[in-house]
Amino acid sequence: MPKPLNIAIIGHQFMGRAHSNGWKQAEKFFDLNATPILKVACGRNENELAKFANNWGWEEISTDWENVIIRDDIDIIDIATPTYLHHDMAIAAAKNGKHIFCEKPFALNLEQAESMLESAEEANITHYLNHNYRRCPAVRLAKKLIEDGKLGKLYHWRSTYQQDWLANPEAPMRWQLQHEYAGGGPHIDLGSHCIDLARYLIGEISSIFCIKPKFVNERPSDDSNKEEVTVDDASLMAVEFKNGAVGSFECTRYASGRKNRNQFEINGSRGSVVFDLERMNELEYFSSSDTQEEQGFRKILATDPAHEYAGNWWPPGHIIGYEHTFAHAAADFLNAIAHKEPIHPNFSDGVECMRILEKGSQSNAECKKISL
Repeated sequence: MPKPLNIAIIGHQFMGRAHSNGWKQAEKFFDLNATPILKVACGRNENELAKFANNWGWEEISTDWENVIIRDDIDIIDIATPTYLHHDMAIAAAKNGKHIFCEKPFALNLEQAESMLESAEEANITHYLNHNYRRCPAVRLAKKLIEDGKLGKLYHWRSTYQQDWLANPEAPMRWQLQHEYAGGGPHIDLGSHCIDLARYLIGEISSIFCIKPKFVNERPSDDSNKEEVTVDDASLMAVEFKNGAVGSFECTRYASGRKNRNQFEINGSRGSVVFDLERMNELEYFSSSDTQEEQGFRKILATDPAHEYAGNWWPPGHIIGYEHTFAHAAADFLNAIAHKEPIHPNFSDGVECMRILEKGSQSNAECKKISL
């Protein structure tokens, strides 16, 4: 009989909804060794919180997350809040022996990230950082092709994460544009996803050169005045990997027409792969071992039961979407707790990601390549 684990979620907006759906779907579609119980939803607006809890099936609500964290009947703290709140919540959760499922970006800076990891390790809890794109079946297939030697020696990593919700210079001010709340712009928000995938698929980074341009200095605020934008508007990074490969990262919110294009291409001595989140069920694969007449990129639809996670959903060809990656993460996290095994990416991965991002910021400030 799977052990019930009581969850308290902090945050009930975009990520609160995505996480809630993930917990519920994990129980329905995956073989779990622990049963998720949606116990308490925490937030600031009691009326909106009550609607959220009623819609998603949370048993209780609370506007006092600190009190919820110390409750003996809570096993898991799900942090689905803006970045500036992660540190204090994670530290408190760890000190109270709670397992932690934390949304990205991990923290405002490396110092916060290291203290969060230290607290989690001291508490001997299961900790997970939700870079959910690792759990797309097509990304898992790319990982398998690399591990099986299908791409040979890796030469190139190219990644872009492009959005356009700030392309209009009159778009209003939001917390994501304030350094004290976000820690950075797309360099951290989108770049953390790119770096996590690069570390997962290629390996560790040894050096970085980065520029972080700024296009719009002020944005309209709620009171009709202008407010200063205190984060980067884009980030371009060139890196070297320890295994000899080289890579590039482009992250921006100013790519008109691109809503959420998270794409990477990997080139090796024996083949290449291409992935685009906007076509997340597909992986393009080129093999140089094909005959000259047959060579070309082929599209693999990663919906077969042979593809990791895909067999838990629908028959081949019946595609899945963004929300399913949260169910994959929830299922893996619950089973990691039950088996007392680590899960990745975790807080250690979060620290390494923040280290790379901060070295990128240092490179931008000093206009030079920085070794890690």
